[in-house]
Amino acid sequence: MGGSYGKCFDPNGARYGIPTYPWRMAPDGYVTRRQLRARGLRPGGQPIAGQVLRPRYRRGPLVAYLYRLDCAKPVRPMTPAKRAALAKANLARRTCPQCRTDAGYVIPTSLGTCVPCAYPN
Repeated sequence: MGGSYGKCFDPNGARYGIPTYPWRMAPDGYVTRRQLRARGLRPGGQPIAGQVLRPRYRRGPLVAYLYRLDCAKPVRPMTPAKRAALAKANLARRTCPQCRTDAGYVIPTSLGTCVPCAYPN
Protein backbone atom coordinates (compact mmCIF):
# COMPACT_ATOMS: atom_id res chain seq x y z
CA MET A 1 0.00 0.00 0.00
CA GLY A 2 1.72 3.15 -1.10
CA GLY A 3 1.28 6.84 -1.36
CA SER A 4 -1.52 8.51 0.53
CA TYR A 5 -3.36 5.23 1.08
CA GLY A 6 -0.64 4.15 3.50
CA LYS A 7 -1.67 7.03 5.79
CA CYS A 8 -5.23 5.68 5.84
CA PHE A 9 -4.33 2.15 6.90
CA ASP A 10 -4.41 1.84 10.68
CA PRO A 11 -6.22 -1.42 11.60
CA ASN A 12 -5.13 -1.24 15.26
CA GLY A 13 -6.36 2.32 15.81
CA ALA A 14 -2.99 3.62 17.00
CA ARG A 15 -3.05 6.81 14.89
CA TYR A 16 -6.76 7.72 14.79
CA GLY A 17 -8.11 6.01 17.91
CA ILE A 18 -10.36 3.63 15.96
CA PRO A 19 -9.48 1.09 13.27
CA THR A 20 -9.00 2.94 9.98
CA TYR A 21 -8.93 1.55 6.45
CA PRO A 22 -8.50 3.05 2.98
CA TRP A 23 -11.59 3.77 0.92
CA ARG A 24 -13.33 0.59 -0.37
CA MET A 25 -11.05 -1.64 1.70
CA ALA A 26 -13.13 -2.22 4.82
CA PRO A 27 -12.97 -5.79 6.12
CA ASP A 28 -15.93 -8.14 5.84
CA GLY A 29 -18.54 -7.62 8.52
CA TYR A 30 -18.07 -3.84 8.67
CA VAL A 31 -20.50 -1.63 6.74
CA THR A 32 -21.44 2.05 6.53
CA ARG A 33 -24.77 3.47 7.65
CA ARG A 34 -25.99 3.63 4.05
CA GLN A 35 -25.07 0.01 3.45
CA LEU A 36 -26.97 -0.94 6.61
CA ARG A 37 -30.01 0.98 5.41
CA ALA A 38 -29.88 -0.73 2.01
CA ARG A 39 -30.13 -4.07 3.85
CA GLY A 40 -33.05 -2.89 5.98
CA LEU A 41 -30.91 -2.50 9.11
CA ARG A 42 -29.85 0.25 11.52
CA PRO A 43 -26.85 0.59 13.86
CA GLY A 44 -29.08 0.02 16.89
CA GLY A 45 -27.05 2.00 19.41
CA GLN A 46 -23.74 0.27 18.79
CA PRO A 47 -20.59 2.41 18.89
CA ILE A 48 -18.62 3.23 15.76
CA ALA A 49 -16.42 0.20 15.05
CA GLY A 50 -14.07 1.80 12.52
CA GLN A 51 -13.76 4.24 9.68
CA VAL A 52 -12.71 4.39 6.06
CA LEU A 53 -10.77 7.38 4.77
CA ARG A 54 -10.49 8.66 1.24
CA PRO A 55 -7.63 11.13 0.79
CA ARG A 56 -8.34 14.29 -1.20
CA TYR A 57 -6.02 16.77 -2.85
CA ARG A 58 -5.49 19.94 -0.75
CA ARG A 59 -8.34 19.11 1.66
CA GLY A 60 -8.99 16.80 4.55
CA PRO A 61 -9.96 13.23 3.80
CA LEU A 62 -13.54 12.03 3.35
CA VAL A 63 -14.61 9.89 6.28
CA ALA A 64 -17.24 7.15 6.43
CA TYR A 65 -17.88 5.47 9.76
CA LEU A 66 -18.21 1.70 9.94
CA TYR A 67 -20.57 -0.39 12.03
CA ARG A 68 -20.53 -4.10 12.76
CA LEU A 69 -23.04 -6.00 10.68
CA ASP A 70 -23.62 -8.70 13.30
CA CYS A 71 -24.71 -6.10 15.92
CA ALA A 72 -27.13 -4.27 13.60
CA LYS A 73 -30.86 -4.33 14.28
CA PRO A 74 -33.78 -4.25 11.84
CA VAL A 75 -35.25 -0.87 10.91
CA ARG A 76 -38.29 0.02 12.97
CA PRO A 77 -41.52 -0.28 10.96
CA MET A 78 -43.36 2.85 9.85
CA THR A 79 -46.32 3.50 12.15
CA PRO A 80 -49.49 5.32 11.03
CA ALA A 81 -48.58 8.29 13.25
CA LYS A 82 -45.09 8.51 11.74
CA ARG A 83 -46.54 8.28 8.24
CA ALA A 84 -49.01 11.10 9.01
CA ALA A 85 -46.26 13.30 10.48
CA LEU A 86 -44.06 12.72 7.43
CA ALA A 87 -46.93 13.57 5.06
CA LYS A 88 -47.61 16.77 7.02
CA ALA A 89 -43.93 17.79 6.89
CA ASN A 90 -43.76 17.15 3.13
CA LEU A 91 -46.92 19.18 2.59
CA ALA A 92 -45.33 22.08 4.48
CA ARG A 93 -42.27 21.89 2.19
CA ARG A 94 -44.53 22.05 -0.89
CA THR A 95 -46.77 24.91 0.31
CA CYS A 96 -45.80 28.37 -0.91
CA PRO A 97 -45.62 30.86 1.99
CA GLN A 98 -46.72 33.73 -0.26
CA CYS A 99 -49.77 32.39 -2.13
CA ARG A 100 -50.50 29.49 0.30
CA THR A 101 -51.04 26.91 -2.45
CA ASP A 102 -49.58 23.44 -2.87
CA ALA A 103 -46.95 23.88 -5.59
CA GLY A 104 -46.77 20.15 -6.34
CA TYR A 105 -43.00 20.17 -5.77
CA VAL A 106 -40.68 21.05 -2.92
CA ILE A 107 -40.21 24.83 -2.78
CA PRO A 108 -36.54 25.67 -3.52
CA THR A 109 -34.88 27.29 -0.51
CA SER A 110 -33.00 29.61 -2.86
CA LEU A 111 -36.31 31.15 -3.96
CA GLY A 112 -38.33 30.82 -0.76
CA THR A 113 -41.56 30.80 -2.77
CA CYS A 114 -43.04 28.89 -5.68
CA VAL A 115 -41.73 29.75 -9.14
CA PRO A 116 -44.82 31.78 -10.26
CA CYS A 117 -44.55 33.94 -7.11
CA ALA A 118 -40.79 34.34 -7.47
CA TYR A 119 -40.97 35.32 -11.14
CA PRO A 120 -44.30 37.09 -11.80
CA ASN A 121 -45.01 38.21 -15.36
